[in-house]
Amino acid sequence: MTARTNITINPQRLWDAIMETARYGATPKGGIKRLTLSDDDKKVRDWFKAQCEALGCTVGVDAVGNMFALRPGKNNALLPIAMGSHLDTQPTGGKFDGVLGVLGALEAMRSIVDLGYETNAPVMIVNWTNEEGSRFAPAMLASGVYAGVFTPDYAYERTDRDGIKFGDELARIGYRGADPVGKQKFQAMFELHIEQGPILEAENRMIGVVTGVQGMRWYEVTVRGQEAHTGATPMLLRKNALLGAARMIEAIHQVGMAHLPGVASVGLIENRPNSRNVVPGEVFFTVDLRHPDESVLDQMEKEYQAALPKIAEELKLELEEKRIWNSPAVKFNPDLIACVREGAEQAGYSWREMASGAGHDAAYIARVAPTTMIFVPCLGGLSHNEAESTSFDECAAGSQVLLNAVLEYDRRLA
Repeated sequence: MTARTNITINPQRLWDAIMETARYGATPKGGIKRLTLSDDDKKVRDWFKAQCEALGCTVGVDAVGNMFALRPGKNNALLPIAMGSHLDTQPTGGKFDGVLGVLGALEAMRSIVDLGYETNAPVMIVNWTNEEGSRFAPAMLASGVYAGVFTPDYAYERTDRDGIKFGDELARIGYRGADPVGKQKFQAMFELHIEQGPILEAENRMIGVVTGVQGMRWYEVTVRGQEAHTGATPMLLRKNALLGAARMIEAIHQVGMAHLPGVASVGLIENRPNSRNVVPGEVFFTVDLRHPDESVLDQMEKEYQAALPKIAEELKLELEEKRIWNSPAVKFNPDLIACVREGAEQAGYSWREMASGAGHDAAYIARVAPTTMIFVPCLGGLSHNEAESTSFDECAAGSQVLLNAVLEYDRRLA
């Protein structure tokens, strides 16, 4: 083992950056609503670009808005070592989901610059566009384009619930970059993130050494019946789309319960015409199935797709169902995982290996470059919620282990 370089981050500076950027899209309940390609997304992007340029980094933007801040190394023939995550949030998001991965990387870069330390390889920070998928589905859209899962044109044509196109909004806020997707290459990527689950907190561990991501599939369902007057239409003669959707949602829940630790969820529902004295004529809802084992996920999909038509037939309803996204289970790179373990040990933090229940940009990037993730706890395992909370010390620990892991990987290159 070569001598360790003991560079420590500045925890207060990291915390201040998290709180400063939380102003962009701040909600009354203390969270963030910073949807992809919104005006607040532009503001935080501009802030991030200025901070990176102040460190001497060059910032490139590709054709789907991914941002790459690059600091040279001793040997610029080597591809960069990347760190990154995302700055977009859910409609009622917290201050840490995704944001910690970008700002923790920024703090790691600031600490390297503070000491004038030269890495062997260049180092890069990435802000991936539209990780959440809350405004433009599917999730992890722009990292998916980078990994060759989607084309740029596919991304440009995605629309939000108001029919506004991703490509148009990208141009409107000035982040449809000139660089072709894939121009900014890197040899490895580390992504820091809050766990978004309760395991680390329950076991009193500071660091999650992430070994992979469970498989995920998203679907859209439309149930059609017949609008009718609630007072004048007998119960037995109704074609109630909302009743059908309710029974379908219960059936989806049971699919998840039958395949633990898998999960089956309905998170978005639209009832039409949504009037108090009209029998609902149409309901749209989304379905999210996840499991670490692809074969079990296949079975969950079969059971879900078998249950819905039976309910529709029984209630004399029409059904339209389609899968819109499939993200297979991912295993991360053993060498990078080892660097994270070493980084946690070096910092003196307790750790455990674990798989990610949530999707992340790293899941797609793992297809084209060695990749792994670092988790830190979040209070009560709560995320995608304005009450999401990760402490000062936990944020600092994540950024420190990220820095240690990157420097360990860099040393191994030398």
